[in-house]
Amino acid sequence: MVSLSTWCRYAVNKLEYSLFLNWRNYYVGKINAKEFYDDALKNFFNGKMTFCHWNKGEEMAPTLVGDGGTLLVRKLPFPSPTQVFVGDVVMLKNPTKTDDYFVRRVAALEGCEMVSSNDKDEPFILEKDQCWVLADNESLKPKEAQDSRIFGPVPMTDIVGRVIYALRNAVDHGPVYNSHMAIHRDASVLAVELDVEEMVKKMKS
Repeated sequence: MVSLSTWCRYAVNKLEYSLFLNWRNYYVGKINAKEFYDDALKNFFNGKMTFCHWNKGEEMAPTLVGDGGTLLVRKLPFPSPTQVFVGDVVMLKNPTKTDDYFVRRVAALEGCEMVSSNDKDEPFILEKDQCWVLADNESLKPKEAQDSRIFGPVPMTDIVGRVIYALRNAVDHGPVYNSHMAIHRDASVLAVELDVEEMVKKMKS
């Protein structure tokens, strides 16, 4: 049973999300004020802030299972350092395959100095709207992990959402460990939109 206070926090989150979805189109003049508010209200009452994604691979083990699982991802229409934090597990566009997506953990954000363990590499600072993502599986070599050690910094705009729940099967599932800030912000979304039975159905389909 979801408490009233949780529903209120969820409503605030969803209103903010609904307004953000079309803000860019309104700002550049692609839609007028009426269309902007109509779309925001429609999404607020009928839309969802999450979606399911099938994930497979050893790169994020042991956080995520290697033989496949369904993830619940919170959508982030405007990913920025105020929305995404160091320690978050995020779904983003694959820099090497633009039509594909993968999951990695945010290790650093804009303004952070990156120092390599290789003395031949020069230190550098992540530029505005850049982040550094790493695989959780420390047993993999960089080429196998396919993370920022191979393709470098990633634009924040490539982040699609934050992974908040992982399901391997009907009895093996649970929240994904993200930053404390993200866990706090996502708590109401998870409480209202998590549907394990629906995730199991999507896994079977």
